Amino acid sequence: MEQQPSISATLAQVGARLRRIRTQRGVSLSALAEATGISKSTLSRLESNQRRPSLELLLPIAQAHQVPLDELVGAPEVGDPRVRCKPLVRNGRTVLPLTTQPGPLQAWKSIIPAEQNQPRPVTHEGYEWMYVLSGRVRLIVADHDVIMGPGEAAEFDTRLPHWFGPAGDTPVEVLNLFGRQGERMHVRAKPRARQDTAS
Repeated sequence: MEQQPSISATLAQVGARLRRIRTQRGVSLSALAEATGISKSTLSRLESNQRRPSLELLLPIAQAHQVPLDELVGAPEVGDPRVRCKPLVRNGRTVLPLTTQPGPLQAWKSIIPAEQNQPRPVTHEGYEWMYVLSGRVRLIVADHDVIMGPGEAAEFDTRLPHWFGPAGDTPVEVLNLFGRQGERMHVRAKPRARQDTAS
């Protein structure tokens, strides 16, 4: 029974840890509530130590922040800093998330197959930065239509109609950096039918 006071002291620090981890990642209570399914008021009470932490509450929070449960309860920080990429296929393109926690900025590596060369302009809130890793990339932003090669970078306001894809007959690889709102993409204009493929 002698350890009970130390357990209570550890639990009393959980709220401050939860708030610190969330604010370091730039995540709002509303965004965390959406990611975990825990109400905003419950999260707020946890952070202010008005609600006793439980595994049922801490596990989804740890998962949303992509941190070990130990970090939330004050155990020594351990863990592999490497990001374990899980490829996703979106609209025929393979994307690898390079950031694992929710936050204001997200990084992706995109692998775009050669046949994905038909412009489909989109718009979304935010600002995007891209860097060409391999291949020749065609980038269209509003009235600008440019060809980029490996080592070249571009940045643009994503509220403007934009699209990028292969400029030739080989796949391309690019790095992208943008905010979470960049995931909500909307088609702005239908592309004109092309009679031939880009070369």
